[in-house]
Amino acid sequence: MKKNTILWMAASAVVMLAFPWLAVTFVKGDVGMAVCFLLFFAVNPLYSAIIGTFAGKDIRHLWSLPVISAVLFLIGTWIFFDMGETAFILYAAVYLALGIVTMLISMLIKKKTQK
Repeated sequence: MKKNTILWMAASAVVMLAFPWLAVTFVKGDVGMAVCFLLFFAVNPLYSAIIGTFAGKDIRHLWSLPVISAVLFLIGTWIFFDMGETAFILYAAVYLALGIVTMLISMLIKKKTQK
């Protein structure tokens, strides 16, 4: 299980840190804004739901994955966009909530199927 945790943390670092860096570094102008919208409204929420679903399979050991993902998002956006921007805190809170909700749903489904 430790190997899976490390892989998910690495994936979180790529999605939440590398993708914003790539968007800022290589995509300029209006297309860059479109890529950022795609990241904020499609890629990051979907990733938060996926990591929450995975964490729900072993909630005792993996509960921190949605938290780590949200924190990495906040760090990445503050580094690459605007340090201290409070709107990114709202996004991180929504991603955290989405991860936690999907984690709990996944946990409940696992418990129902085991009985």
